[in-house]
Amino acid sequence: MKAKYLILLTFLSFFGCEHSDDESEYVNLPLNLVVPSNFPPSTYNTINNPITEKGFELGKKLFYDGRLASDGIISCGFCHIQQDAFTHHGHSLSHGVGDNIGTRNTPPIQNLAFQSTFMWDGAVSHLDLQPIIPFTSPIEMNGDFSTAIAMMKSDPAYVKLYNQAFPDKQINSENMLKALGQFMAMMVSSNSRFDKYRRNETGGNLSVPELQGYAIFNQKCATCHTTDLFTDNSFRNNGLPINPTFNDVGRYRVTLLDADLYKFKVPSLRNIELTAPYMHDGRFITLDAVLNHYSSGMVNSTTLDPSLNSNGTLGIPLSNQEKANLIAFLKTLTDNEFITNPKFAEY
Repeated sequence: MKAKYLILLTFLSFFGCEHSDDESEYVNLPLNLVVPSNFPPSTYNTINNPITEKGFELGKKLFYDGRLASDGIISCGFCHIQQDAFTHHGHSLSHGVGDNIGTRNTPPIQNLAFQSTFMWDGAVSHLDLQPIIPFTSPIEMNGDFSTAIAMMKSDPAYVKLYNQAFPDKQINSENMLKALGQFMAMMVSSNSRFDKYRRNETGGNLSVPELQGYAIFNQKCATCHTTDLFTDNSFRNNGLPINPTFNDVGRYRVTLLDADLYKFKVPSLRNIELTAPYMHDGRFITLDAVLNHYSSGMVNSTTLDPSLNSNGTLGIPLSNQEKANLIAFLKTLTDNEFITNPKFAEY
């Protein structure tokens, strides 16, 4: 009975119930990171950073606060837009302070609590540390922790939230990153039409072309895009011609191993309909262009993934009908509940 009461309190608090302004009466309720039945286990360690109502609220405020950037404008949410599955839809490369342009496409923020490495090259292996890279990057937010902490200490709303969110009540970089980690960990996308099909729920009917596309996907794509997360979280060279503008060496930049040249993290295909352009440098504008690359645009190299080289024949053979069916299936991965959920919205 006590457990049911706690769950009820958590549910009510997460969806907007008010608490007394009297801090002595305030209780920072825990939030449960729910693992959907068709997902693998979460990799996020909630023991080291328990997710709470006020930790989440603080993380959300930080996520959308442009004052953390050197120009006072570029927030995390500037490049990670909810309606676009938290990507910078339509922009091949990330944008930052002073109209700076990055060298990589903005990846979506979804189901990060089920991943073990982050960024296109896996430069970070802990979700709580991931924000350091865009926050301190001179071409993204160009932020400074000392400046950000001073700003937050002078803001009564931040002072109150830190006081409520963490036992030590400290406004510091550790708690700032923990709050962002809590917010991002809760951003679970698991209610697409495909999910409902997998869980045999109402609204989970797939058409014949979509089911045919799913069968093709399992036959020709699921080696890398595994489980219902649609990624195996590995790093692979998928045969893209080298971009002469950047010559991005991918995972090699982190490991300095020749075997990792031009390998990039296998992205999830969830909400793929919403996240164009595609690939680490946003070179493909449409899903048709992506499938054309896999069927006939592959370039060989010493690190090309073996699954894409069959006795000298490169790529994945796909007929026009198979491509059409695959795209029909991929569109069933769009999670409209996720991209409209007010829990994750700026306002």
